[in-house]
Amino acid sequence: MTREDAAVMQKFKMGELVVDPGTPILMEGSNSPQLYTALRGMGLRYKHLENGRRQVVNMILPGDFIGLQASVMGEMGHSVEATTHMTLCVFDRSALWGFYRDSPSRAYAMTWLAATEEHFLGDALMTLGQRSASEAVAWALAKIYLRGDHIGLVKNGQMPLPYRQQDLADALGLSLVHTNKVLATIRKSQLASWSDGILSVNDLDGLCELAMLDSKTVRQRPLI
Repeated sequence: MTREDAAVMQKFKMGELVVDPGTPILMEGSNSPQLYTALRGMGLRYKHLENGRRQVVNMILPGDFIGLQASVMGEMGHSVEATTHMTLCVFDRSALWGFYRDSPSRAYAMTWLAATEEHFLGDALMTLGQRSASEAVAWALAKIYLRGDHIGLVKNGQMPLPYRQQDLADALGLSLVHTNKVLATIRKSQLASWSDGILSVNDLDGLCELAMLDSKTVRQRPLI
C-alpha cells in the first residue's frame, strides 16, 4: 500500500472486531451491513444442504476478504464461521460504491481478490472431479502451506492448521475414514504430516508433485 492507499483504507474502516472460535460471522442467505478482512486467526466458508450435510468452500486465512458476495448479490451464498479466535477489520458496506468511485486502485485490488477466489473455486472443482483422493488431499495441504508461507505463518517447515480432519473431508468430498487413511499414507511417505493443529511439510516438491501443483504459482496478494 502507498501512504495514500492506507489513508483511504483508514477512512473506509469502521473498526475492529474480535470473535471467539465457533462464532458465525456471516450466514448463508443473510444481508450483512459489514464487510471484513481477517487480520488474525482462521475460519471456514461452507454451505449446508437441506439434509444437514456440509460442503466446506474453503479455509479463511489472515488477509482474506469476507462479505463482498453479499454486497454485490444482496445476500450471502455461503456461511462464514471462526475456527479460532479471530480479529476482523470491519468496513461499512454502504460505503462500498463510493470506495469504488473514489479509489480505483484500491477497488481494483478488491476485484482482484474476488477474481482470485473464483480461480481458486475452479481449481477446487477440478480437484473434486479429477484428482484422486491422495492427489486431492496433497493438493489441499500444499495450497494451504504455500499460502501460509506467503503470509509468514510457516516457521521451520511448520504452520498452524487448527482445523479438524472432518473440515478437510468436507472440503474435498471425502469420508472422514478415507481422509484419515490418505493423511496416514502421506505421513508414511514423509511428504507431510498434520497433527495437533500443526501442518509439517518435509518435502514440498514431492507433495506438489503428488498434487500435480506448481509450487511457484503463489502470487502476491493485495490487502484490503
